[in-house]
Amino acid sequence: MDMHIERHGAGQAILFIHGSGCSSAIWHWQKEYLQTSMEVVLIDLPGHGRSPGDGCGSVEEYGDAAYGAMMGSGSTGYYVAGHSLGGAIAMFLALSHPDAVKGIILIGTGARLRVLPRILEGILKEKERTLQDINALSFSKSAPAATREEALKEMAASRPEVIHKDFTACDRFDIMDSVGSIRVPALILCGEDDTLTPVRYSLFLKEKIAGSELTFIKHAGHMVMIEKPDEVNKAIEAFIKDCL
Repeated sequence: MDMHIERHGAGQAILFIHGSGCSSAIWHWQKEYLQTSMEVVLIDLPGHGRSPGDGCGSVEEYGDAAYGAMMGSGSTGYYVAGHSLGGAIAMFLALSHPDAVKGIILIGTGARLRVLPRILEGILKEKERTLQDINALSFSKSAPAATREEALKEMAASRPEVIHKDFTACDRFDIMDSVGSIRVPALILCGEDDTLTPVRYSLFLKEKIAGSELTFIKHAGHMVMIEKPDEVNKAIEAFIKDCL
């Protein structure tokens, strides 16, 4: 499956997978910081950003597409960082292709990702209003208006049908019974004010994934990687250095 792929920097490869309705642009701050010490690989999932297609209806389909990009990129052995839906994809890859994954960074995600029916329905019926509702739930109260607007603009660029598929994939995702089989090193990052994938989701991952590390980031919500990029970047950098 044809996908837009970018590579920045050199060294250990880390693949970043964005969440629902977003694109690789959401990782701007991670790219700028981490490319000085490793190879940052960014992808747009099918139907997102600069990738063609109409999206996928399941985490497994997205995971297969991401795996194809990994195998075709020339790098061997990835750390995979994923946000929300992207975190679900990272866990799928760790379970289905452990030989290709050196470790995972799970950001604002969970072993099960149920979506409110009003969001699933609203994306197709009232996209603009529904995205504003999602945006209001995605940040801590202290987040700057410009940061909120950046995320809203990013999601608004995606077609409603694609976003609906993303949320459908999330809603169907449930590895509560198998997440404990993940055997690669794992870093779990969660904003303390995350209401979309609350703290308890990350606590469950920490409990089930043997040897995993968990870091809560203060004054941050679901979009923690753009709300508190410095804290996220340094946590990722330290994790990978410790693993090498």
